[in-house]
Amino acid sequence: MASLLEQHQDRFLSELLDWLRIPSVSADPKFHGDVLKAAEYLKARFEEVGLEKVELCPTAGNPIVYGEKIVDPSLPTVLVYGHYDVQPADPYELWDSPPFEPVIKDEKIYARGACDDKGQVYMHVKALEMMNLDGGLPCNIKVMIEGEEEIGSNNLGIFVRANKEKLKADVILISDTGMLANDAPSIEVGLRGLSYHEVEVTGPNRDLHSGIYGGAVPNPINVLCKMIASLHDENNHITIPEFYNNVAVLTDEERAELNRVPHFDDEFKQSIGLNDVYGEKGYTTVERIGIRPTLDVNGIWGGYTGEGAKTVIASKAYAKISMRLVPYQTSDEITALFQKHFESIAPSGVTVVVKPHHGGEPVVTPTDSVAYKAAADAMETTFGKRPIPTRGGGSIPIVAMFKTELGLDTVLLGFGLDSDAIHSPNEHYGVFNFLKGIETIPHFYRNYAAAMKA
Repeated sequence: MASLLEQHQDRFLSELLDWLRIPSVSADPKFHGDVLKAAEYLKARFEEVGLEKVELCPTAGNPIVYGEKIVDPSLPTVLVYGHYDVQPADPYELWDSPPFEPVIKDEKIYARGACDDKGQVYMHVKALEMMNLDGGLPCNIKVMIEGEEEIGSNNLGIFVRANKEKLKADVILISDTGMLANDAPSIEVGLRGLSYHEVEVTGPNRDLHSGIYGGAVPNPINVLCKMIASLHDENNHITIPEFYNNVAVLTDEERAELNRVPHFDDEFKQSIGLNDVYGEKGYTTVERIGIRPTLDVNGIWGGYTGEGAKTVIASKAYAKISMRLVPYQTSDEITALFQKHFESIAPSGVTVVVKPHHGGEPVVTPTDSVAYKAAADAMETTFGKRPIPTRGGGSIPIVAMFKTELGLDTVLLGFGLDSDAIHSPNEHYGVFNFLKGIETIPHFYRNYAAAMKA
Protein backbone atom coordinates (compact mmCIF):
# COMPACT_ATOMS: atom_id res chain seq x y z
CA MET A 1 0.00 0.00 0.00
CA ALA A 2 2.77 2.45 0.90
CA SER A 3 4.61 1.91 -2.40
CA LEU A 4 1.33 2.23 -4.31
CA LEU A 5 0.64 5.50 -2.54
CA GLU A 6 4.08 6.82 -3.48
CA GLN A 7 3.28 6.19 -7.14
CA HIS A 8 0.18 8.38 -7.02
CA GLN A 9 0.87 10.93 -4.29
CA ASP A 10 1.88 13.79 -6.61
CA ARG A 11 -1.40 13.46 -8.52
CA PHE A 12 -3.38 13.25 -5.30
CA LEU A 13 -1.80 16.46 -4.05
CA SER A 14 -2.36 18.20 -7.39
CA GLU A 15 -6.04 17.31 -7.33
CA LEU A 16 -6.41 18.60 -3.78
CA LEU A 17 -4.78 21.90 -4.75
CA ASP A 18 -7.26 22.26 -7.61
CA TRP A 19 -10.14 21.82 -5.16
CA LEU A 20 -8.62 24.27 -2.68
CA ARG A 21 -8.52 26.93 -5.39
CA ILE A 22 -12.33 27.03 -5.32
CA PRO A 23 -13.35 29.52 -2.58
CA SER A 24 -16.29 27.60 -1.13
CA VAL A 25 -17.07 30.08 1.66
CA SER A 26 -20.58 29.28 2.84
CA ALA A 27 -20.94 32.30 5.14
CA ASP A 28 -20.67 34.91 2.37
CA PRO A 29 -23.37 34.95 -0.35
CA LYS A 30 -20.93 36.35 -2.91
CA PHE A 31 -19.20 32.95 -2.95
CA HIS A 32 -22.38 30.95 -3.55
CA GLY A 33 -21.39 30.08 -7.10
CA ASP A 34 -18.02 28.84 -5.89
CA VAL A 35 -19.67 26.71 -3.21
CA LEU A 36 -21.67 24.98 -5.94
CA LYS A 37 -18.54 24.65 -8.09
CA ALA A 38 -16.74 22.93 -5.18
CA ALA A 39 -19.64 20.50 -4.83
CA GLU A 40 -19.53 19.71 -8.55
CA TYR A 41 -15.78 19.12 -8.34
CA LEU A 42 -16.24 16.62 -5.52
CA LYS A 43 -19.10 14.89 -7.34
CA ALA A 44 -16.83 14.30 -10.33
CA ARG A 45 -14.11 12.84 -8.07
CA PHE A 46 -16.67 10.51 -6.46
CA GLU A 47 -17.55 9.17 -9.89
CA GLU A 48 -13.89 8.74 -10.82
CA VAL A 49 -13.13 6.54 -7.81
CA GLY A 50 -16.05 4.22 -8.51
CA LEU A 51 -18.77 5.41 -6.16
CA GLU A 52 -22.27 4.75 -7.45
CA LYS A 53 -25.57 6.63 -7.18
CA VAL A 54 -23.51 9.80 -7.04
CA GLU A 55 -25.66 12.91 -6.80
CA LEU A 56 -25.92 16.45 -5.56
CA CYS A 57 -28.77 16.23 -3.07
CA PRO A 58 -30.60 19.57 -2.91
CA THR A 59 -31.38 21.24 0.40
CA ALA A 60 -32.84 24.63 1.27
CA GLY A 61 -29.22 25.80 1.22
CA ASN A 62 -26.13 24.21 -0.29
CA PRO A 63 -26.28 20.71 -1.79
CA ILE A 64 -25.02 17.56 -0.12
CA VAL A 65 -22.67 15.46 -2.23
CA TYR A 66 -23.59 11.79 -1.88
CA GLY A 67 -22.24 8.53 -3.27
CA GLU A 68 -22.11 4.89 -2.24
CA LYS A 69 -20.56 1.56 -3.09
CA ILE A 70 -22.48 -1.51 -1.90
CA VAL A 71 -20.20 -4.45 -2.59
CA ASP A 72 -22.31 -6.96 -0.65
CA PRO A 73 -25.46 -6.20 1.39
CA SER A 74 -24.36 -8.79 3.95
CA LEU A 75 -21.21 -6.83 4.76
CA PRO A 76 -21.10 -3.93 7.25
CA THR A 77 -21.61 -0.39 5.99
CA VAL A 78 -19.57 2.67 6.94
CA LEU A 79 -21.06 6.15 6.44
CA VAL A 80 -18.39 8.81 5.89
CA TYR A 81 -19.25 12.42 6.72
CA GLY A 82 -17.36 15.63 6.01
CA HIS A 83 -17.87 19.13 4.62
CA TYR A 84 -16.66 20.99 1.55
CA ASP A 85 -17.47 24.52 2.71
CA VAL A 86 -14.76 26.61 4.34
CA GLN A 87 -14.43 29.54 6.72
CA PRO A 88 -14.08 33.09 5.37
CA ALA A 89 -10.43 33.92 4.75
CA ASP A 90 -10.56 37.42 6.24
CA PRO A 91 -8.34 39.20 7.11
CA TYR A 92 -6.62 38.57 3.79
CA GLU A 93 -3.69 40.85 4.59
CA LEU A 94 -2.51 38.49 7.34
CA TRP A 95 -1.96 35.61 4.92
CA ASP A 96 1.60 35.03 3.72
CA SER A 97 0.17 33.73 0.43
CA PRO A 98 -3.34 34.19 -1.03
CA PRO A 99 -5.79 31.86 0.76
CA PHE A 100 -7.24 30.45 -2.46
CA GLU A 101 -3.95 30.12 -4.31
CA PRO A 102 -2.62 27.04 -2.48
CA VAL A 103 1.10 26.53 -2.13
CA ILE A 104 3.19 23.75 -0.63
CA LYS A 105 5.94 25.16 1.57
CA ASP A 106 8.04 23.35 4.16
CA GLU A 107 6.01 20.18 3.49
CA LYS A 108 2.75 21.94 4.37
CA ILE A 109 -0.20 22.82 2.15
CA TYR A 110 -1.19 26.46 2.74
CA ALA A 111 -4.76 27.39 1.80
CA ARG A 112 -8.14 28.05 3.34
CA GLY A 113 -9.74 24.63 3.85
CA ALA A 114 -6.44 22.75 3.58
CA CYS A 115 -7.12 20.99 6.89
CA ASP A 116 -10.70 22.03 7.69
CA ASP A 117 -12.07 20.08 5.96
CA LYS A 118 -11.20 19.71 2.28
CA GLY A 119 -7.81 18.10 2.87
CA GLN A 120 -9.27 15.56 5.27
CA VAL A 121 -12.30 14.85 3.07
CA TYR A 122 -10.03 14.28 0.10
CA MET A 123 -8.07 11.67 2.06
CA HIS A 124 -11.22 9.56 2.05
CA VAL A 125 -11.75 9.99 -1.68
CA LYS A 126 -8.21 8.90 -2.43
CA ALA A 127 -8.34 6.09 0.15
CA LEU A 128 -11.24 4.66 -1.86
CA GLU A 129 -9.16 4.88 -5.00
CA MET A 130 -6.26 3.15 -3.26
CA MET A 131 -8.48 0.30 -2.11
CA ASN A 132 -9.84 -0.14 -5.64
CA LEU A 133 -6.25 -0.39 -6.88
CA ASP A 134 -5.33 -2.84 -4.13
CA GLY A 135 -7.96 -5.56 -4.11
CA GLY A 136 -11.26 -3.71 -3.76
CA LEU A 137 -13.44 -2.58 -0.87
CA PRO A 138 -13.75 -4.89 2.16
CA CYS A 139 -17.15 -3.46 3.17
CA ASN A 140 -19.91 -1.16 1.97
CA ILE A 141 -19.23 2.56 1.97
CA LYS A 142 -21.55 5.55 1.83
CA VAL A 143 -20.15 9.09 1.64
CA MET A 144 -22.09 12.23 2.54
CA ILE A 145 -20.27 15.58 2.31
CA GLU A 146 -22.23 18.74 3.15
CA GLY A 147 -21.70 22.39 2.28
CA GLU A 148 -22.97 24.20 5.38
CA GLU A 149 -20.93 22.94 8.34
CA GLU A 150 -19.22 26.28 8.84
CA ILE A 151 -22.61 28.03 9.18
CA GLY A 152 -24.26 25.56 11.53
CA SER A 153 -25.39 22.64 9.31
CA ASN A 154 -28.93 23.99 9.40
CA ASN A 155 -30.19 21.74 6.61
CA LEU A 156 -28.26 18.57 7.39
CA GLY A 157 -30.63 17.38 10.11
CA ILE A 158 -33.59 17.84 7.77
CA PHE A 159 -31.82 15.80 5.09
CA VAL A 160 -30.85 13.04 7.53
CA ARG A 161 -34.36 12.72 8.94
CA ALA A 162 -35.81 12.50 5.42
CA ASN A 163 -33.25 9.93 4.21
CA LYS A 164 -32.80 7.44 7.05
CA GLU A 165 -33.06 4.42 4.76
CA LYS A 166 -30.60 5.91 2.27
CA LEU A 167 -28.13 6.58 5.09
CA LYS A 168 -28.58 3.27 6.88
CA ALA A 169 -25.18 2.09 8.13
CA ASP A 170 -23.36 0.46 11.03
CA VAL A 171 -21.01 3.25 12.02
CA ILE A 172 -20.05 6.78 11.00
CA LEU A 173 -16.49 7.78 10.15
CA ILE A 174 -15.44 11.45 10.31
CA SER A 175 -12.09 13.11 9.69
CA ASP A 176 -12.74 16.68 10.82
CA THR A 177 -10.64 16.53 13.98
CA GLY A 178 -6.98 16.33 14.88
CA MET A 179 -4.36 14.39 16.75
CA LEU A 180 -1.77 15.39 19.31
CA ALA A 181 1.33 15.28 17.12
CA ASN A 182 2.80 13.42 14.18
CA ASP A 183 4.80 11.30 16.60
CA ALA A 184 1.93 11.05 19.11
CA PRO A 185 -1.14 9.74 17.26
CA SER A 186 -4.47 10.08 19.01
CA ILE A 187 -8.17 9.60 18.43
CA GLU A 188 -10.72 12.02 19.80
CA VAL A 189 -13.40 10.24 21.83
CA GLY A 190 -15.26 13.31 22.99
CA LEU A 191 -16.31 16.71 21.65
CA ARG A 192 -17.62 19.75 23.42
CA GLY A 193 -21.00 21.23 22.65
CA LEU A 194 -21.74 24.86 21.83
CA SER A 195 -24.02 27.70 22.88
CA TYR A 196 -23.46 30.82 20.76
CA HIS A 197 -24.96 34.28 21.26
CA GLU A 198 -24.85 37.85 20.06
CA VAL A 199 -25.49 40.52 22.67
CA GLU A 200 -26.51 44.13 22.17
CA VAL A 201 -26.28 46.88 24.79
CA THR A 202 -28.12 50.15 24.10
CA GLY A 203 -27.73 53.37 26.05
CA PRO A 204 -28.69 56.80 24.69
CA ASN A 205 -30.95 57.07 21.67
CA ARG A 206 -28.11 58.34 19.46
CA ASP A 207 -24.33 58.68 19.45
CA LEU A 208 -23.30 61.54 21.75
CA HIS A 209 -20.45 64.06 21.99
CA SER A 210 -18.15 62.64 24.68
CA GLY A 211 -17.28 66.09 26.00
CA ILE A 212 -20.81 67.37 26.40
CA TYR A 213 -22.25 64.11 27.74
CA GLY A 214 -19.25 62.16 29.05
CA GLY A 215 -19.53 61.21 32.73
CA ALA A 216 -23.28 61.83 32.86
CA VAL A 217 -24.63 58.99 30.70
CA PRO A 218 -23.98 55.24 30.58
CA ASN A 219 -21.46 54.38 27.88
CA PRO A 220 -22.66 51.10 26.29
CA ILE A 221 -19.12 50.04 25.39
CA ASN A 222 -17.87 50.56 28.96
CA VAL A 223 -20.92 48.79 30.33
CA LEU A 224 -20.55 45.84 27.97
CA CYS A 225 -16.87 45.43 28.90
CA LYS A 226 -17.74 45.38 32.62
CA MET A 227 -20.52 42.86 32.06
CA ILE A 228 -18.24 40.58 30.09
CA ALA A 229 -15.45 40.89 32.66
CA SER A 230 -17.85 39.79 35.39
CA LEU A 231 -18.53 36.45 33.65
CA HIS A 232 -15.30 35.00 35.13
CA ASP A 233 -13.94 35.16 38.67
CA GLU A 234 -10.31 35.38 39.79
CA ASN A 235 -9.86 31.63 39.21
CA ASN A 236 -11.28 31.84 35.65
CA HIS A 237 -14.37 30.06 36.88
CA ILE A 238 -17.55 31.02 35.00
CA THR A 239 -19.87 32.98 37.29
CA ILE A 240 -23.24 32.22 35.68
CA PRO A 241 -25.42 30.63 38.41
CA GLU A 242 -26.07 26.89 37.90
CA PHE A 243 -23.67 26.81 34.93
CA TYR A 244 -21.72 23.84 36.32
CA ASN A 245 -24.69 21.89 37.69
CA ASN A 246 -24.56 19.09 35.13
CA VAL A 247 -20.87 19.05 34.26
CA ALA A 248 -19.50 15.50 34.12
CA VAL A 249 -16.76 14.77 36.64
CA LEU A 250 -14.01 12.43 35.45
CA THR A 251 -12.33 9.90 37.69
CA ASP A 252 -8.68 10.25 38.66
CA GLU A 253 -7.89 7.38 36.29
CA GLU A 254 -9.65 9.08 33.38
CA ARG A 255 -7.83 12.35 34.05
CA ALA A 256 -4.50 10.54 34.23
CA GLU A 257 -5.15 8.90 30.84
CA LEU A 258 -5.97 12.27 29.27
CA ASN A 259 -2.74 13.73 30.62
CA ARG A 260 -0.59 10.94 29.17
CA VAL A 261 0.90 13.35 26.66
CA PRO A 262 4.61 14.18 26.89
CA HIS A 263 5.63 17.85 26.85
CA PHE A 264 2.12 19.01 25.92
CA ASP A 265 2.29 22.42 27.61
CA ASP A 266 5.66 23.28 26.06
CA GLU A 267 4.53 22.46 22.54
CA PHE A 268 1.15 24.13 23.11
CA LYS A 269 2.77 27.41 24.16
CA GLN A 270 5.34 27.33 21.39
CA SER A 271 2.76 26.67 18.67
CA ILE A 272 0.82 29.88 19.46
CA GLY A 273 3.63 32.12 20.71
CA LEU A 274 2.77 32.25 24.41
CA ASN A 275 5.13 32.27 27.37
CA ASP A 276 2.63 30.71 29.76
CA VAL A 277 -0.63 28.77 29.82
CA TYR A 278 -3.87 30.21 31.15
CA GLY A 279 -7.23 28.94 32.29
CA GLU A 280 -9.44 27.56 35.01
CA LYS A 281 -7.55 26.94 38.24
CA GLY A 282 -7.10 23.31 39.22
CA TYR A 283 -6.97 21.84 35.73
CA THR A 284 -4.21 21.08 33.23
CA THR A 285 -4.12 22.49 29.71
CA VAL A 286 -5.28 19.18 28.24
CA GLU A 287 -8.24 19.17 30.62
CA ARG A 288 -9.10 22.82 30.05
CA ILE A 289 -9.47 22.29 26.30
CA GLY A 290 -11.20 18.93 26.51
CA ILE A 291 -13.25 18.20 29.61
CA ARG A 292 -14.09 21.65 31.02
CA PRO A 293 -16.70 24.11 29.75
CA THR A 294 -15.59 27.57 28.64
CA LEU A 295 -16.93 31.02 27.87
CA ASP A 296 -15.18 33.25 25.33
CA VAL A 297 -15.85 36.53 23.56
CA ASN A 298 -15.47 35.94 19.83
CA GLY A 299 -15.95 39.53 18.74
CA ILE A 300 -16.74 42.94 20.21
CA TRP A 301 -17.53 46.23 18.50
CA GLY A 302 -19.20 49.62 18.78
CA GLY A 303 -18.46 53.30 18.42
CA TYR A 304 -15.85 54.77 16.10
CA THR A 305 -13.11 52.48 14.81
CA GLY A 306 -11.94 54.37 11.70
CA GLU A 307 -8.78 56.36 11.12
CA GLY A 308 -8.00 59.25 13.46
CA ALA A 309 -10.14 60.37 16.38
CA LYS A 310 -13.85 60.88 16.88
CA THR A 311 -14.87 61.82 20.42
CA VAL A 312 -18.13 59.96 20.64
CA ILE A 313 -20.15 57.91 23.11
CA ALA A 314 -21.78 55.19 21.04
CA SER A 315 -25.48 54.47 21.32
CA LYS A 316 -24.88 50.75 21.03
CA ALA A 317 -22.22 48.12 21.71
CA TYR A 318 -22.18 44.50 20.57
CA ALA A 319 -20.37 41.26 21.26
CA LYS A 320 -20.48 37.65 20.13
CA ILE A 321 -20.05 35.18 22.97
CA SER A 322 -19.72 31.41 22.77
CA MET A 323 -19.67 28.71 25.42
CA ARG A 324 -18.18 25.28 24.87
CA LEU A 325 -20.11 22.62 26.74
CA VAL A 326 -19.24 19.22 28.17
CA PRO A 327 -21.34 16.19 29.10
CA TYR A 328 -23.98 16.44 30.59
CA GLN A 329 -24.72 20.05 29.79
CA THR A 330 -27.19 20.84 27.00
CA SER A 331 -27.22 23.81 24.67
CA ASP A 332 -30.84 24.69 25.51
CA GLU A 333 -30.07 24.69 29.24
CA ILE A 334 -26.96 26.85 28.92
CA THR A 335 -28.59 29.21 26.42
CA ALA A 336 -31.39 29.91 28.90
CA LEU A 337 -28.98 30.33 31.83
CA PHE A 338 -26.74 32.73 29.90
CA GLN A 339 -29.62 34.84 28.63
CA LYS A 340 -31.18 35.16 32.09
CA HIS A 341 -27.88 36.01 33.77
CA PHE A 342 -26.60 38.47 31.18
CA GLU A 343 -29.85 40.41 31.21
CA SER A 344 -29.86 40.40 35.03
CA ILE A 345 -26.42 42.01 35.39
CA ALA A 346 -27.20 44.99 33.15
CA PRO A 347 -27.11 48.26 35.13
CA SER A 348 -29.98 50.72 34.97
CA GLY A 349 -29.76 53.15 32.09
CA VAL A 350 -29.09 50.54 29.39
CA THR A 351 -31.14 47.84 27.74
CA VAL A 352 -29.74 44.45 26.80
CA VAL A 353 -30.83 42.10 24.04
CA VAL A 354 -29.44 38.55 23.86
CA LYS A 355 -29.84 36.84 20.49
CA PRO A 356 -29.07 33.10 20.57
CA HIS A 357 -27.45 31.72 17.44
CA HIS A 358 -26.72 28.05 16.80
CA GLY A 359 -25.90 25.43 19.41
CA GLY A 360 -24.78 21.83 19.61
CA GLU A 361 -24.57 19.03 22.09
CA PRO A 362 -21.43 17.52 23.66
CA VAL A 363 -20.71 13.88 22.92
CA VAL A 364 -18.52 11.06 24.19
CA THR A 365 -17.91 8.11 21.89
CA PRO A 366 -17.18 4.61 23.20
CA THR A 367 -13.59 3.34 23.30
CA ASP A 368 -14.61 -0.30 23.67
CA SER A 369 -16.45 -0.57 20.35
CA VAL A 370 -15.43 -2.65 17.34
CA ALA A 371 -15.11 0.53 15.28
CA TYR A 372 -12.86 2.34 17.77
CA LYS A 373 -10.57 -0.68 18.04
CA ALA A 374 -10.43 -0.91 14.23
CA ALA A 375 -9.36 2.74 14.06
CA ALA A 376 -6.81 2.39 16.88
CA ASP A 377 -5.32 -0.71 15.24
CA ALA A 378 -5.16 1.11 11.90
CA MET A 379 -3.24 4.01 13.42
CA GLU A 380 -0.92 1.66 15.26
CA THR A 381 -0.15 -0.06 11.95
CA THR A 382 0.75 3.12 10.08
CA PHE A 383 2.25 5.22 12.90
CA GLY A 384 3.92 2.41 14.81
CA LYS A 385 2.36 3.64 18.07
CA ARG A 386 -0.91 2.99 19.85
CA PRO A 387 -3.05 6.16 19.65
CA ILE A 388 -4.05 7.98 22.82
CA PRO A 389 -7.79 8.57 23.34
CA THR A 390 -8.34 12.30 23.82
CA ARG A 391 -11.20 14.74 24.31
CA GLY A 392 -11.50 17.35 21.58
CA GLY A 393 -12.10 20.97 22.48
CA GLY A 394 -14.11 21.79 19.37
CA SER A 395 -17.69 21.03 18.46
CA ILE A 396 -19.21 18.91 15.71
CA PRO A 397 -22.91 19.18 16.58
CA ILE A 398 -23.93 16.67 13.94
CA VAL A 399 -22.24 13.83 15.87
CA ALA A 400 -24.95 14.00 18.52
CA MET A 401 -27.57 14.39 15.79
CA PHE A 402 -26.33 11.23 14.03
CA LYS A 403 -26.71 9.32 17.30
CA THR A 404 -30.23 10.63 17.85
CA GLU A 405 -31.52 10.29 14.30
CA LEU A 406 -29.60 7.28 12.96
CA GLY A 407 -28.70 5.51 16.20
CA LEU A 408 -25.05 5.40 15.13
CA ASP A 409 -21.82 6.02 17.00
CA THR A 410 -19.05 7.96 15.32
CA VAL A 411 -15.32 7.33 15.00
CA LEU A 412 -13.37 10.60 14.84
CA LEU A 413 -10.33 9.59 12.82
CA GLY A 414 -8.70 12.99 12.27
CA PHE A 415 -5.17 13.78 11.14
CA GLY A 416 -4.93 17.54 11.66
CA LEU A 417 -2.79 19.29 14.25
CA ASP A 418 -3.61 22.14 16.63
CA SER A 419 -0.88 24.14 14.89
CA ASP A 420 -2.64 23.95 11.50
CA ALA A 421 -4.28 27.36 12.07
CA ILE A 422 -7.77 26.33 11.05
CA HIS A 423 -10.20 29.31 11.00
CA SER A 424 -7.12 31.58 11.01
CA PRO A 425 -4.85 33.18 8.43
CA ASN A 426 -2.23 30.82 6.99
CA GLU A 427 -4.27 27.67 7.56
CA HIS A 428 -2.21 24.68 6.48
CA TYR A 429 -2.13 20.90 6.46
CA GLY A 430 0.96 18.72 6.50
CA VAL A 431 1.72 16.69 3.39
CA PHE A 432 2.72 13.94 5.83
CA ASN A 433 -0.71 14.09 7.47
CA PHE A 434 -2.60 14.07 4.18
CA LEU A 435 -0.71 11.04 2.90
CA LYS A 436 -0.77 9.28 6.27
CA GLY A 437 -4.55 9.61 6.31
CA ILE A 438 -4.82 8.02 2.86
CA GLU A 439 -2.58 5.20 4.09
CA THR A 440 -4.44 4.66 7.38
CA ILE A 441 -8.09 4.81 6.31
CA PRO A 442 -8.01 1.56 4.25
CA HIS A 443 -6.63 -0.27 7.30
CA PHE A 444 -9.65 0.94 9.26
CA TYR A 445 -12.06 -0.51 6.70
CA ARG A 446 -10.24 -3.84 6.60
CA ASN A 447 -10.00 -4.09 10.38
CA TYR A 448 -13.64 -3.15 10.82
CA ALA A 449 -14.92 -5.56 8.17
CA ALA A 450 -12.86 -8.43 9.59
CA ALA A 451 -14.00 -7.76 13.17
CA MET A 452 -17.65 -7.50 12.18
CA LYS A 453 -17.39 -10.80 10.33
CA ALA A 454 -15.75 -12.60 13.27
